[in-house]
Amino acid sequence: MMKRMLHKRGMTKVGIALLVLALVLVAVPAAFAQEIDTVITQIDTMWLFIGSFLVFFMQAGFALVESGFTRSKNAANLIMKNLLDFSAGAIIFYAVGFGFMYGSSAGGFIGTDNFFLSNLTIADGDAYSWVDFLFQTMFAATAATIVSGAVAERMKFTSYLLYSVLLTAVVYPISGHWHWGGGWLAQMGFIDFAGSTIVHAVGGFAGLAAAMVLGPRIGKFNKDGSANVIPGHSLTLAALGVFILWFGWFGFNGGSTLAGMSPGIAFVMVTTILAAAAAVLSSLIVNWVKTGKPSTEMALNGALAGLVAITAGCANVTPFGAIIIGLVAGPVLVYGIDLIENVLKVDDPVGAVAVHGINGIWGTIAVGLFAYSPTNVLTEMGEVNGLFYGGGFTQLGIQLVGALVISAWAFAAMYLIFIVMKATVGIRVSEREELEGLDISEHGTVSYPEFGSAAASFAPSGD
Repeated sequence: MMKRMLHKRGMTKVGIALLVLALVLVAVPAAFAQEIDTVITQIDTMWLFIGSFLVFFMQAGFALVESGFTRSKNAANLIMKNLLDFSAGAIIFYAVGFGFMYGSSAGGFIGTDNFFLSNLTIADGDAYSWVDFLFQTMFAATAATIVSGAVAERMKFTSYLLYSVLLTAVVYPISGHWHWGGGWLAQMGFIDFAGSTIVHAVGGFAGLAAAMVLGPRIGKFNKDGSANVIPGHSLTLAALGVFILWFGWFGFNGGSTLAGMSPGIAFVMVTTILAAAAAVLSSLIVNWVKTGKPSTEMALNGALAGLVAITAGCANVTPFGAIIIGLVAGPVLVYGIDLIENVLKVDDPVGAVAVHGINGIWGTIAVGLFAYSPTNVLTEMGEVNGLFYGGGFTQLGIQLVGALVISAWAFAAMYLIFIVMKATVGIRVSEREELEGLDISEHGTVSYPEFGSAAASFAPSGD
């Protein structure tokens, strides 16, 4: 009897041990899975932080490019515009812009909630959402700062700040909602992976509207309509700015995977660098044939044109397709600058409209030509092939609609805003202030004091 009881007790202990082991075997994989999910979220969050930092550094690139391509008497003014459009823009994007862009959709046209980030909580589970807002803020700032080059050397600083607030609060977020916010363009199947149109064409055509309303700089055009070259004061600064922008673009395009575990990060960066390099060569050669000189300025802007053009399709085209897109971006830049300056008679000191606006449209349309479905691992669009890969005209038509509608929205909205500002608060400095330089008249400083700070002699317009 005792042996039987001991045997039963032993069997009971074995059963309990087996049950505990079974529970452990079930619980351990579940715990590991939870830990793996946590690690993946942390990696994704850190990658988006890195992307945010790289895109923020692009503000320095824009400041250097714009001040280098313009005259020394306006350098501090351009630096201030780049600093303040980010600072004012970040606050207004937090207040309303992010909600208009990514809030719950009203008919696919505008977001309606999450103003002041009211939907987020300070909790571990919302860590990725907070950094996503940070990343998107950098993109909003990029769209705003593009305009500062197009209006350089003659726009009132206070009016520029007002413009920055309006674009970041309303104009950029509304069109951004149409695609990135899940709106009507996203439902059509429009592809703009990192913002050739949504960011760059918006900034470029807002800049065109501003430059048209503002008018050209004193001395830019002669009475017969011919244009004069107004050289910038430092190609060295401009070149450094371009290299900083190129560096930051790895965060702009690569960060747009939104996931550090994405298998496509390296692929996106490869297509980005190939398109930019190709555009440098094509813009240099086309302009060399056209003018007889290999222009440093055109080659530098060529790099930016290629970067803008590949931004829409960097996750959807092959490396060869990226090279073709970059090669076309070069002549689009060269003849785009001719169109803006010699046909439309618009003064764009740094070529912002051709670089960001026209090449933004080209790059977005190019997705409809060069998209290749095996590369579409990041866009979740399914089988999307461009015209040259057997996809017919469907995607090309969608790309045309998206690029043109967003660009037209940015141009029309900002043209109206600048017309109203011109009639109310004013947008242009006086002739004397422009001749003296905006550093002195707007900020009471001199960027290069060793050159002297004497005011320029007044000359009437058109002399």
